[in-house]
Amino acid sequence: MKEETTVDRNTRTEDKIHFSQLAAYGAGGIIPIALFNVAGILVGLMGNISLGLSAFWLGAILIVPRLWDALSDPIIGHLSDNTRSRWGRRRPYLLLGGIAVALSFVVIWWIPKGDLVHSWFPTDSGYQAFQLVYILISLLIFFTAVNIFEIPHGALGMEMTTDYHERTRLFSAKSFVGNLFAMSTPWLFALASMEIFKGPGGNEVDGMRYVSILIAAILIPLSFWMFLKLREPGFKKVAEQEKTPFWTDMKRTASNRNFIMLTLTIFTLAMGFNFVSLLGSYIPIFYIYGGDKVAGATLLGINGTVWAVTGVLAVFPLNWISPRLGKRKTLTIAILLMVLAQASKIVCYNPTYPYLVLIPTVLLSAGMLFFFTLGSSMVGDICDEDELKTGHRSEGSFYSVFWWFIKMGTALASLIAGALIVFTLFDETQVTKVDSLQGNIRELRSDIKNWEGSDGLAGTSTALLANMNKQVTKAIDESNQYIRVLKKESVKKQSETYQQVAKYQSQRKSMLQQALSNTKATVGSLELLQSDIKSLGPNPADSVVSNLSKNAIALTLDTKLEKARLNSFELLAHLEGKSIETNKSKEHFDIIIKKSSGIDDRLTNINSNMPLDQLDKELASIETETVQLTIQSPYTLLMMRVVEIGLPILLSIFSIFFVLKYSLTEKRSHEIKELLKRRNLEEPKKDNVSSPFS
Repeated sequence: MKEETTVDRNTRTEDKIHFSQLAAYGAGGIIPIALFNVAGILVGLMGNISLGLSAFWLGAILIVPRLWDALSDPIIGHLSDNTRSRWGRRRPYLLLGGIAVALSFVVIWWIPKGDLVHSWFPTDSGYQAFQLVYILISLLIFFTAVNIFEIPHGALGMEMTTDYHERTRLFSAKSFVGNLFAMSTPWLFALASMEIFKGPGGNEVDGMRYVSILIAAILIPLSFWMFLKLREPGFKKVAEQEKTPFWTDMKRTASNRNFIMLTLTIFTLAMGFNFVSLLGSYIPIFYIYGGDKVAGATLLGINGTVWAVTGVLAVFPLNWISPRLGKRKTLTIAILLMVLAQASKIVCYNPTYPYLVLIPTVLLSAGMLFFFTLGSSMVGDICDEDELKTGHRSEGSFYSVFWWFIKMGTALASLIAGALIVFTLFDETQVTKVDSLQGNIRELRSDIKNWEGSDGLAGTSTALLANMNKQVTKAIDESNQYIRVLKKESVKKQSETYQQVAKYQSQRKSMLQQALSNTKATVGSLELLQSDIKSLGPNPADSVVSNLSKNAIALTLDTKLEKARLNSFELLAHLEGKSIETNKSKEHFDIIIKKSSGIDDRLTNINSNMPLDQLDKELASIETETVQLTIQSPYTLLMMRVVEIGLPILLSIFSIFFVLKYSLTEKRSHEIKELLKRRNLEEPKKDNVSSPFS
């Protein structure tokens, strides 16, 4: 059907949205645009490359909340439609939902981890299953909180104005603020990678624990502001509306043909978008930067900022194009932009020129902003059409179903992408074992800097003695905990890696026994040293303190060195096992095993009695070389690019077919508005007492 654009576009005064309301409503975009995607993307990415969890099972976990949403979303929408309170029917949910989102976002990242937690479980698979269950439960809580906020918030946007284009302006404000906040969210991965958040021996998941608290501190005050500032201009009329049964609302929603076509369009596009979001995070790290997560995180941060800036700026051409071409044609332009963006990646994914990725980012961000903003606005038009037919307004029910399909597209993309990551033979265990080794080396270097600082060898004897006592006590606790871990590891069933590489079975058992013996000896020596320190008088000679410190430095580093050597051995064993397991990329495995073996030899030869500057220099060199150990096979990198580029293009073709079936034109929307206004004027007036908050 041809889009009609020759209509009166003048907005009546009563339909105008004032700036204060526009800003307060727009602030709500932070939750569905920024945090919703952050949780979905970063949980999958960090769970895979930081915790070593299966990409397939992480994808499966991300679809479970969507199945739960199939029940909870319509119920929340129905409850919102039928709520009658002194604050309206939407605003109470904005406050409660916003606070719940902030708190549950923090909970997601406090995943129990570490050697001690690992030792509680008899097998690696049991430990990973425990972490997966924790992630599943925390995501169920988080996404339910998002629903409690977003469904009433989206429904409120549809009823704040009845004007065809003013409604687009309102949802553009939501996209504007959401993308403005999203400028910082791509840097969350980079922030979580910083030592100030993750600590010397931690990884990105440790960093996100504290970054998430900063996010919550922003979100909670915003929730109160939205609750107090926003108004519900249509609540007076709706308060008189008879409450309807749940299934009546659902049946009416499912019978609207235009709503079905629009929902299918957004569903397919949401799937395409999330293939890009998930797999697009792997490609900068493992293809463009060869496994360097720090460099990859920086590029992801810059790329995400460009994405967000484009999303913010794209609001303005959207509000210029849509009134001239109509919403359906503008939606088609958005899909074509997405196709062009994906096709350009064939050239723009280039390790020699990494910043070429910004070109498809700009195109894709503009297209995504267009169709997500227009989709919500068009649901409002459909609600007007439905009111004309039924005499009933159910924005909450319509928006809940619409929102669920978006999330289902996201979840299906995560599930399929997780399965495809497994299909590409991406080795998350390799990445996490390198992470563990790098963490050990960073902890060693952090201790060396501590000994070299003003509290150590560079300071006074008094400061050195106090620091020595502190470091020795800390090392005793660490060594005793490591002894407990080694004892439990020695009785665990060996993994498939060691069963495939026979020589490593006996070697691992021998290494565990040797590490246990060495660590026990270290504890004994540390306890004797601690006793010597306590026996010193109030003013010990500088030479005595200096001699004790030399012994203390070596002993406090020994357990960390044992950890590094064992982790290096396990990485080498894993790589040998993978090379036997797959017949693809044999040359790749030969190269990376040779590098891993060289690092293993260097760690074996390190002596904790070396001068600190030499020891730090050697560890720094090893740390640099370990980055290359995360490089994935050429087959894996090729298949990731094929999937990430091709699937969204295929889904975009389906979405174009659905959008062409959408028949609610601008001309018809204006006719509906006039008919509704005429009918309302003809209805007998009733005396009502309105709430001061409505």
